[in-house]
Amino acid sequence: MADAEFLSDADFEQYRSFIYAESGITFTPANRSILESRLKERLREKGVDSVKAYFSTISTNKEELKGFLDAITTNLTRFFRNQAQFDAFEKHVIPEIINLKKSSASTTIKIWSAGCSTGEEPYSLAMLLSEILPSPWKFEILASDISLKCLMTAKEGFYADNRLDGIPPNYLTKYFDKVDGGYHIHSDIQSKIKFDYHNLKNDSGQRSLDVVFCRNVIIYFDEAAQTAVMARFWDAMASKSFLFIGHSESLFGMDTKFEFVKTEWATLYRKFI
Repeated sequence: MADAEFLSDADFEQYRSFIYAESGITFTPANRSILESRLKERLREKGVDSVKAYFSTISTNKEELKGFLDAITTNLTRFFRNQAQFDAFEKHVIPEIINLKKSSASTTIKIWSAGCSTGEEPYSLAMLLSEILPSPWKFEILASDISLKCLMTAKEGFYADNRLDGIPPNYLTKYFDKVDGGYHIHSDIQSKIKFDYHNLKNDSGQRSLDVVFCRNVIIYFDEAAQTAVMARFWDAMASKSFLFIGHSESLFGMDTKFEFVKTEWATLYRKFI
């Protein structure tokens, strides 16, 4: 079947509307080729020869829909990606949270890594917090993604040698075991993280979170979906809490209640009520 015939304009509109309704992810005519290439690969994997037949399948089969949404998402990440944001987290956010929570009985910092991909972000956070948190402070990390394949990699905690860029040498020695073909993160770090499937279109059920990381995710949403996601983050977060989005992303002009924070290291947002 020729490329021009693979996905008609009507089919494209049907798929893009369905994807948006199910996930908030936006495909425009400019990135139509990405959808087409991912859809072709999925049809080959499933042995389906018609985009219309496959649409019928994902419309009625929730498990296949999850697999399809997994296939069309882009998962690019690495350990300590955008070091400046981790510096702001370490030197501004954590001291602020500890100071704010001094009057409460809680000594646990709750974090959500939303759109965690293959786990590098939550593991980076867990290693950093293990280094810097004074006693008796503890932390819990929820890490979620729409890609089941990525979550399986994250839960396994194995990373090939070429995936270790960004990890400080002392962290690699302290928090990883060398195994054939790469490194496996220590179980005590894994135990601090709960990996779970989540579609940001839905309420996570989380509440009283101290920090949310959602970096390089909302760039795939249109403004309406972005605003809805931010509203759900607001509901999930504690009254004095912090939000990190991608360094190239912005809430400027968006209808949200978050306050912009500029630190010495990086910019971020906060919920402060």
